[in-house]
Amino acid sequence: MAASAGLLGAGLLYSTSSSKAPEATFVLLDGSLRTANDFRGKVTLVNFWATSCATCVAEMPMIVRTYEKYHSRGYETLAVAMSYDPPTYVVNFASTRKLPFAVALDNTGAAAKAWGDVKVTPTTFVVNKHGNIVKRYVGKPNFDELDKLLEELLAET
Repeated sequence: MAASAGLLGAGLLYSTSSSKAPEATFVLLDGSLRTANDFRGKVTLVNFWATSCATCVAEMPMIVRTYEKYHSRGYETLAVAMSYDPPTYVVNFASTRKLPFAVALDNTGAAAKAWGDVKVTPTTFVVNKHGNIVKRYVGKPNFDELDKLLEELLAET
């Protein structure tokens, strides 16, 4: 058990074979709806997380920094709270930390299921401008590596 926790904390990287991002519907905290298609033309980070996940909470400032660094260049972030996360906790977390990006509640677990049956948090996907998943991280990403990847993807036409 400790070995697997250590591996997850190391930010294991899983490459995908550039599969299309699923068309799951996300319900944002303001009640609006988004799908992966809404992010077409932008490089997007989709982060499945929970307020009860210590690694998720610890990585959130770096996700905010990454968003602030690249947002003006066509980069988006969507933080998807897991179905077991109480909505009041998610709203409080997003509000007190002034998260600058879209936060969704996956109350039914349908989004996590559509995105490869996500069960471990954090699980983070990087989606290119064409709507293809190009990277999947389980655990905290290596943010230096992520920055390099985002630079490459944002430069693509």
